[in-house]
Amino acid sequence: MNVRPTLVCLVAALTVHSFVGTAQGAERATLAVAAAPFGQTETGEAVTIYTLTNAHGLRARVMEYGAILVSLEVPGRNGKLDDVVLGFDALEPYLKGHPLFGSTVGRYANRIAGASFMLDGVEHRITANAGKNHIHGGRSRRFDKVVWKGYPFKRDHEAGVRFTHLSLDGEEGFPGNLNCVVTYTLTDENELKIGYQATTDKPTIFNVTNHSYFNLAGAGNGDVLDHELTINAPWYTPAGEGLIPTGEIHKVEGTPLDFTEPRKIGTRIGELTETRGYDHNYVLNSSYGALVPAARVYEPTSGRVMQAYTTEPGLQLYTANGMRGIEGKGGKIYNRHFGFCLETQHFPDSPNKPHFPSTVLRPGRRFESTTIFRFSTK
Repeated sequence: MNVRPTLVCLVAALTVHSFVGTAQGAERATLAVAAAPFGQTETGEAVTIYTLTNAHGLRARVMEYGAILVSLEVPGRNGKLDDVVLGFDALEPYLKGHPLFGSTVGRYANRIAGASFMLDGVEHRITANAGKNHIHGGRSRRFDKVVWKGYPFKRDHEAGVRFTHLSLDGEEGFPGNLNCVVTYTLTDENELKIGYQATTDKPTIFNVTNHSYFNLAGAGNGDVLDHELTINAPWYTPAGEGLIPTGEIHKVEGTPLDFTEPRKIGTRIGELTETRGYDHNYVLNSSYGALVPAARVYEPTSGRVMQAYTTEPGLQLYTANGMRGIEGKGGKIYNRHFGFCLETQHFPDSPNKPHFPSTVLRPGRRFESTTIFRFSTK
């Protein structure tokens, strides 16, 4: 399970299959990408939002701030479109701070113990923003807090946006100038693909994910405890203080973490008193580098099914355990367990656990990763 020699992270592809005809209210839709102003940051940087529409009327909105997936409208069994990701209607709430709604997360997603790591015999001290530890890339210059540059495109049967960003050597303590690309593509096959590419001029570490909170009943329409979840992972990485992995790999069998067979998210969530819900890294049943099924979620009211596929070795299941009273889209209030995240990634604290899959990226090399979320109904 060695790291592949390049960094092209196709972070998420959302695919809608098995829908007959065109979604309600979208009979005349055509493949399109449209750009519009979405406001300015506090320093006066303009932010553009892009609306991607396919021939069946499915819509995704992505913006330059944080390379964030703002909304994703997907039909249910009745054909009605609903937005299935949590977030806001305007830019300002994103600027004020939020729990990473729809965000591109990096340079390093998840946790690094002691906010430090050794690389080629040199210790690197990075931003400590989770007590004494590091999480999700740091503070002011992490990926979800910078303005990316968007380049829209349209070609046969697909439309999308390519976002670029240069993360400078030393930002948040990470070595190397890192050129990163995130590409969102919506196809007429009802696929929304999100891809990452990056290169570095110095040895560094890299771990990136998408942090969308899903609610297949629609954003703000209650909690996700009745969503039926399956995860293709017989193992997980136990964690200690600060949710830092101990380095062990344990079986999920017999624990509340066992989703090897379909089970409602809420069935045993009450047993997780320390985290008040799921915030765990699963070790997927995969041949690292191959695209394999990672998870499946079914929401019985809408009939929506979401399947996740990835080439990543890990999957962090997070159930919005600390969310409370956030006013989201349409004035709806988001509370605890109102969304779930399936963060495909390398394991937390991999730089300090040599037996975990490596996150090291070197000059002239490229890392590849693909994640796909596929939607259908039943």
